[in-house]
Amino acid sequence: MALRKHRPGELLIEQTRDLDQVREMIESAGMMTDGIEWPAACYILAYNGDEAIGVVGVEAKIDAALIRSLYVKPAMRQRGIGAALLAAARKAAHTRGAGRLYLLSTDAGSFFERQGFARAEVSTVIGALSGVPQVEHYRARPDELAREVAYHLDISGDGVIER
Repeated sequence: MALRKHRPGELLIEQTRDLDQVREMIESAGMMTDGIEWPAACYILAYNGDEAIGVVGVEAKIDAALIRSLYVKPAMRQRGIGAALLAAARKAAHTRGAGRLYLLSTDAGSFFERQGFARAEVSTVIGALSGVPQVEHYRARPDELAREVAYHLDISGDGVIER
């Protein structure tokens, strides 16, 4: 259910608990949906009017968070929506105590590098986020994990006011 009124043609980014819509978006992208029901997970949808056009998930654990399932419908790409979703996910992770963001990707590395992420060792992600659903999914499937590339971003300074 929407938190704010959706206006036709207006981009709106908001957190959601509508896991049916999240699942539909993630499945349409061909991504795995294992673990989206995890109570600690946070999902954010992008809307153009009333149409959901993008999604991203955050799986936080103590001082680190995994960004998962970032997807924007093909017809809506190249408009900054992915970057807006990632910024919202970064803020959501930070408010949950994360000082470090991680993600696993097979084909969007250049996008994440443009957003400030740097390559990391997959073992670092696994160690930092043991127990979160997407990490556990891949730990149980080493052949799939071997195809993933890990990325890291330090967000410990987000929200810090320097004088």
